[in-house]
Amino acid sequence: MPNKKTPNLHIEDLLDAQEHIEGYWKTLTKKTTKKSSTLIALPDPYVVPSASDGHFAFDEQYYWDSYFIALGIDNESLVEGMLDNLIYMFEQFGLIPNGNRYYFTSRSQPPILTTFIFHIYDKYNKPKDWLKKHIMVAKREYHEVWTSNQHPHHRLVYEGLSRYYDINHLHDLAEAESGWDMTPRFKRQCLDYLPVDLNCLLYKYESDFARAADILGDETDEKIWHHAAAKRKKTVIKIMWNKRKAFFFDYNFDKNTQGSVYSLAGYYTLWAGLADEYHAKKLVMQLAKFEKSGGLTTTAGSFMYVDLFGSTKTQWAYPNGWAPLHYFAIEGLERYGYTEEAERIAKKWLKTNNDWYLKHGDFLEKYNVVNTNSPPTDGLYESQTGFGWTNGVFTYLTKKYFL
Repeated sequence: MPNKKTPNLHIEDLLDAQEHIEGYWKTLTKKTTKKSSTLIALPDPYVVPSASDGHFAFDEQYYWDSYFIALGIDNESLVEGMLDNLIYMFEQFGLIPNGNRYYFTSRSQPPILTTFIFHIYDKYNKPKDWLKKHIMVAKREYHEVWTSNQHPHHRLVYEGLSRYYDINHLHDLAEAESGWDMTPRFKRQCLDYLPVDLNCLLYKYESDFARAADILGDETDEKIWHHAAAKRKKTVIKIMWNKRKAFFFDYNFDKNTQGSVYSLAGYYTLWAGLADEYHAKKLVMQLAKFEKSGGLTTTAGSFMYVDLFGSTKTQWAYPNGWAPLHYFAIEGLERYGYTEEAERIAKKWLKTNNDWYLKHGDFLEKYNVVNTNSPPTDGLYESQTGFGWTNGVFTYLTKKYFL
């Protein structure tokens, strides 16, 4: 049965955890100005996901992590510096790598550059010339990386839609670019799939390019990008929406068939504004497949796809919940007016995070949202504490719903 009870949570319950996070940002902040072993030197300080002893070290800045971390930091210089680091790496390597390690330069991570740019532009009232300069870089990333149909960035593959990729042309490394490493969504054949989340992120780029053109007074460019977004929306709905199942699924273009895994990637369509009201209503009805006492499970069901991966564990799956996926789902629900559902899920997630902190004194990379007193299911590596994007989203949601 779906759990639709909103936790009884108050701002006073969250203050200790919030104070901990505010003090912990300094621990997670690094500066690497000299090349060291595999680490790429960056011009500005940055925040790493974790600095916990006893776990493998996170000394690098990650691409999509940076945005969720930035949501929780009210430090213009640090946040803008992290954006500038991403742009610096793009100029150096022709893509924004997974993180600032040389061995990460074969792939990127989920593209969120325009969203990061507009976060800073809106929050800190940046001038139009700042926006123009940064959007120009994002357009290059869009064209040269995410919509290229040639190696080493062969991501545009089918009906104008893109896939995740890696220069080594290996399925598992392409899956690492998805950020969902590992997940049952792609059945270890990631190169053969058009991911719904990736194409929503690219729809968001196109919408953001149109918004930037409007701000900069370029009506012709604005029309071009609105057209590109409308074209992508039409294709995503055509091949990824399953009317019978009332959900968006990844698409295996090699076999010309939809995937079978219900995942929170479907809710990116709400966050990006790609879904119609009809789809939004159906997606809200499908929340029951994911919603548990502690928040949203990454994939639906409890069968865990046990025989599929052998020794490779799928941490981006049931029963785990992740901060960025909660952010996308909550923001998407809010965008379409489903404020009650958004607030309920946000408060469940905050309580899960907060209860674990009060009991154990730290924040986790991910949580078991089915049995919140139990640790999350490990993946390719043991569960990490810290944790950058958890801290950022926790702070963002606390301010959104309590302050």
